[in-house]
Amino acid sequence: MLFVADVIGVPGSGDPEYLRHTPTIDKFEPFTLLAALSSVTRNIGLVATSATAYNEPYFVARTLASLDHLTGGRAGWNLVTGGNAEDASNFSVGTHAAHGDRYERAEEFVDVVRGLWGSYEPGAFLRDKASGHYFDPSKLHVLNHKGKYFSVKGPLGASRPPQGHPVIVQAGTSEPARKLSARVADVVFTAQSAIEDAKAFYADVKGRMQQHGRHPDDLKIMPGVAMYIGRSQQEAEEKFEELNALIPAHVALGRLSRMLGGVDLSGYALDEPMPELQGNSARMSTPLNYVRLARRDNLTLRQVAMRSAVAKDHWALIGTPQRIADHLEEWFSQKAADGFNLLPPHVPGTLNDFVDLVVPELQRRGLYRTEYEGAMLRQNLGVPFPIRHL
Repeated sequence: MLFVADVIGVPGSGDPEYLRHTPTIDKFEPFTLLAALSSVTRNIGLVATSATAYNEPYFVARTLASLDHLTGGRAGWNLVTGGNAEDASNFSVGTHAAHGDRYERAEEFVDVVRGLWGSYEPGAFLRDKASGHYFDPSKLHVLNHKGKYFSVKGPLGASRPPQGHPVIVQAGTSEPARKLSARVADVVFTAQSAIEDAKAFYADVKGRMQQHGRHPDDLKIMPGVAMYIGRSQQEAEEKFEELNALIPAHVALGRLSRMLGGVDLSGYALDEPMPELQGNSARMSTPLNYVRLARRDNLTLRQVAMRSAVAKDHWALIGTPQRIADHLEEWFSQKAADGFNLLPPHVPGTLNDFVDLVVPELQRRGLYRTEYEGAMLRQNLGVPFPIRHL
C-alpha cells in the first residue's frame, strides 16, 4: 500500500472571496518551493500542480526536467486542466475555456511535454575529456510538433531527466479525465467518499489501459482522504468538531461555491437539503460528487459546506489508528485504491499522528513499507520507467 501527500496547490489568486477570508496569501510558486524542499529531504517524492490551460509545454517540460535532476529523480507533475474560472483574468485570455476544450488542449500538451523529455537518448552526453567529444548527435531527437494548440520544434534545453519522464499525476474523475489518465498517467488523484464509488472508478480507469498497451499495475489510483486521528474514538470526534466550530458558515459556503466552479449558492436555504446541481464548464464532476455525498449521508447545504471546508468532496475518516487502518485496508483489499492521497486537516500535529500512530499499525499488518525501494519516485511508487529510459 502506498501513500502520497498532495501538499502543493495554488488556489485562484484572483478570487476576491478567497482574499477576503484567508488570513495569509503566501502561496508560493510550487516548483520554486519544491526545489527548496529538495535540499532538506532525501526520499520523499516532490509533486507540483501545473495547469495546462495557463502554461506552455516547453516551459513545463524544462521545469520538471530541471527539478528531476535537482532531486535525483524525485519529481512529479500533477497535470490538471485548470478548474478555477477566475484564473482566466490573470492570464490574458478573458474567458475560461470550456471543460472539453481544456481536456483537448491537455491531451496535446502532455504529448508535447513527453516528446520534449525524449529529446535525448540515455548516454547522449558523452562528456569525454580524452576524446574531446561532449555530445553524440545520433542520440538527439528534434520534436518538430505542429498541432491544433501548439507548435514546438525542440529539442529541450535540459538533458534527459533521471526518471526518463518525471512521474505524471492526473487529478480528475470526469470522462475526459479518465481517458487521459488511462493513456498517460502514472498516478491518479481522485475524490470518492464511498467504497462502491471508488471500486467502480478503479475498475473503469484500469479497464481502459489495455487499449493503450499498458498494464493495470502501471497506474496507481489514490483517492484523497482526510483523517482525524485520536487515541480514542471520542478524542478523534472532538478534534473534528473543534475544527468545524472554528469555521464560520459564510466562509464554508464561499469555499463550497468555489469548489463547485463558482456556483451561486446565495439563493438556497442553508438548513434545507443540498440542491440538485449539474457539472459546469469549470467543474464537471465535482458538483455531482457533492450531490451524491449529500444524498448518501442526508446532509443539508450547511452540513455539506462544513464537510467541504474540512475535507472537500473527499473521504473523511474519524477514529482510532486501528479503525482508520481497518478502513484503509478494506479499500486496498477490495480494489478501491492502490494507496491514498493524504489531505491533512489544518490542525497542528495531524500528519505526525498519522506517521506515529497509523503507519506502525499498517506496518504491523504487512501493508506498508518499512524501507524505501529505491532513490527515485518511480521506484517507490512501483510504476515503470519509460522504455527508452532503460
